[in-house]
This record gives sequence, structure tokens and C-alpha cells, in this order.
Amino acid sequence: MPLVTPLDPDHDSETRKLAEFFNETLGFCPNSVLTMQHRPAISQAFINLNKAVMANEGRVTSALKRMIAWVSSNATGCRYCQAHAIRAAERYGAEQEQLDNIWEYRTHPAFSDAERAALDFSLAASQVPNAVDDKIKSELYKYWNEGEIVEMLGVISLFGYLNRWNDSMATTLEEPAIESGNTYLGKHGFEVGKH
Repeated sequence: MPLVTPLDPDHDSETRKLAEFFNETLGFCPNSVLTMQHRPAISQAFINLNKAVMANEGRVTSALKRMIAWVSSNATGCRYCQAHAIRAAERYGAEQEQLDNIWEYRTHPAFSDAERAALDFSLAASQVPNAVDDKIKSELYKYWNEGEIVEMLGVISLFGYLNRWNDSMATTLEEPAIESGNTYLGKHGFEVGKH
């Protein structure tokens, strides 16, 4: 049972209009957004932040942003966000071999050194206490410029918010996200848990 019941998608017309963004990314409006509608200013601000963070400004692809989100969500243990991130990575063109082997990104040949640096950054930045250090910085700067690093940290920070929101709310996981979670993460013990 969620901590707070999601509201009907038509509860707030501005949120409903902004939430059309998620029809592209996930194929549905997430229950997290429907819960945020209890305070429409929060749901609207969140959607606008999500759109800004996920916009492509440089070489950080939509698929890589979603894999960064998955690593961040995995680090914090949020099953809801793990399933959403892997589903969005799939929808945004992540290679099948990457989706199947996301758990082994550090060693699997489907991942480039640049992607590894980005995903290591996500893991380090998502830990408490924060583990971003000179080694992480050095690896990032081998492959990415400052604007791209800002994009990556935007994704990590956005999912820090979402991980806490959805784990605290025990947000009900939608069926399409469950399917993606089971398909790509199930072999490593993915389960819906409290979601």
C-alpha cells in the first residue's frame, strides 16, 4: 500500500498536460507524478525539471542518461526507479547487450570507457556519504566536458529525489515497468518489493 494515494490523471489540468512527456519516455504517466499532484506546484515543477535534465545538450545520449539513472537507483535500492530507468533506457535505444548486462557495466565489453566513467560517477555520487573523488573526476574529464558532467549530475540528482520519494511513498509500480524490470533485471534478483 502506498503511503499516499495517487490522484486521478485529470486531477490537475496543468500536470496532465505536462505529463504527456512521460507517454514518450515510459508509455504512461508514473504513479509518482500522480501522487505529487496532491500539491500541483510540486508535480508541475518536477515535470519541468525532469524535461530540462533529460534534454540532450551534448554527447550524453538519452539512453546513457537512463542508464545513469538506473545505476543511481540501484545504489540507493529503489526498485520503482530501477524499473522505470531500465524501461526508459530500452525505449531510448540502449543496446540490447547493455540492457542485458547493466549489472556488469564495469567489465562487460558492451560498455565503452566513457560510459564506464559516467556510470562510475553515478554510483559514487549516489552513495551516502558521497564517494566522488579525484579518481572519479580524472576519469570523467578524460571523456566528458563540464557541460556534459553537469547533465550527468542533473540526472543523478533528479533520481536522488525520485529514489527518496518513491521508496518513502512505496509508490505502486506500473505493470509495463514491472515487465521491463523482470526482463532486464530479474536475473539479478529484481523484485517489486513494497512497490
